[in-house]
Amino acid sequence: MPVTAELTVGTALPERAHQATNVSLFLYNAAVWNAHRIHYDEPYTTQVEHHPGIIIDGPLQGDWLTQVVLEWLGDEGRLVEFEYSNRRAAVLGETLTAGGSISAVDGDTITLDLWVKNEAGEVTAPGRAVVRLTATA
Repeated sequence: MPVTAELTVGTALPERAHQATNVSLFLYNAAVWNAHRIHYDEPYTTQVEHHPGIIIDGPLQGDWLTQVVLEWLGDEGRLVEFEYSNRRAAVLGETLTAGGSISAVDGDTITLDLWVKNEAGEVTAPGRAVVRLTATA
C-alpha cells in the first residue's frame, strides 16, 4: 500500500484476475456446504435452470474482493467494514477481475469502492470496504 500522503480519492487498488475451474468451484462449494447444482452440474445448469454454463459463486467473488483489499492493505491497517452484492451471473471459463479504488479519505479511515468485472467489463459484484490505518511509530 502506498504511504498515507499518496492516498487520494480515485487511487486504484491493484487488480487481480481470477479464472475459476471445475476443481476450484467443487472445493469452494464443498468447504461452504453449498450443494446448489448450478456450481458443478452442467447438464442441470443449462437444461433445467437455463443458465449458459456452470455459475461461479457469488460468495467466491466476495472472497476475491476481500483478498484485493487485504493484499493492498497488508500490515498497515485493518478491515473494519465490508459489503458486496451479486448483480450478474458469471460463468465458468470467464476471467473475472477484482479491483477497486479509494472513494474517501478521512484521517486514518479509508473507504474503498470495489468491483468484480467480467471480460466484457460488466460489474458482476460491486462492493464497498472501510479500512482503518494503523498508527506508525
